[in-house]
Amino acid sequence: MTNIAFVSSEKPEAKNSLKVLKRIYTNVSPDKADVIVALGGDGTILKSLHSFLKSKKPIYGMNRGNVGFLMNQYSEKNLHKRLSEAISYKLHPLKIKSFHEDGSIQNSLAFNDISMIRNSSKIAKIKIQINNKIRIKEFLGDGCLISTPAGSSAYNLSLRGPVIPVGAQVLALTPISPYRPRRWRGALLKNDVKIILSAIDSKRRPVRAEADFMQLKDIIKLEITLEKKLFMNLLFDPGHNLEERIITEQFDN
Repeated sequence: MTNIAFVSSEKPEAKNSLKVLKRIYTNVSPDKADVIVALGGDGTILKSLHSFLKSKKPIYGMNRGNVGFLMNQYSEKNLHKRLSEAISYKLHPLKIKSFHEDGSIQNSLAFNDISMIRNSSKIAKIKIQINNKIRIKEFLGDGCLISTPAGSSAYNLSLRGPVIPVGAQVLALTPISPYRPRRWRGALLKNDVKIILSAIDSKRRPVRAEADFMQLKDIIKLEITLEKKLFMNLLFDPGHNLEERIITEQFDN
């Protein structure tokens, strides 16, 4: 029988469900678990992906939050059966190297997306390089977002970026409130590229970076690649998996 470790968000609904499930099923510590069952919303899934990255415990989410795009439907029945039949999807994180105004360099990971966004009332100016070749010398707007397939239906979708099937070997580069170039609507890039976003005139036009639930300030440059050596397995019920959700999202009115 599958050993389960239950985790939840701080929302009352998630906490209450956590108590109920612990009464019904045996709960073990995460280090002894075969699978992590996360209760909450997509934010809970993202935190779990980061928290259990070293142990590589598969994550099965049940929606006790608001959106829950990365979650399964909540039910207290037949959990062991659902886990045994769940479809596994391998998620690779973005590897981010951020260069800061004070000369420091920080390394981070993001499973959903990474953005460089203006951090003042002034419009951001960003140089965009792909594999060290300048593609846009001076982008003007609120910022730029780089999304994985798993994250393409989140912030990226609200920016009218493309929703990407989870098996596609591409990343989405999407502008945030673009001003110049006016006709640029973003790009789909192979997931083996190196993307560099450099802030132009960052003293007068400061920018910040947001990666999943993290925020990095006083940024002058971001270097982004897909980390193919690291991955996490996300579990979905048959017929309600991530691939189907991404397709549905593109036709949902």
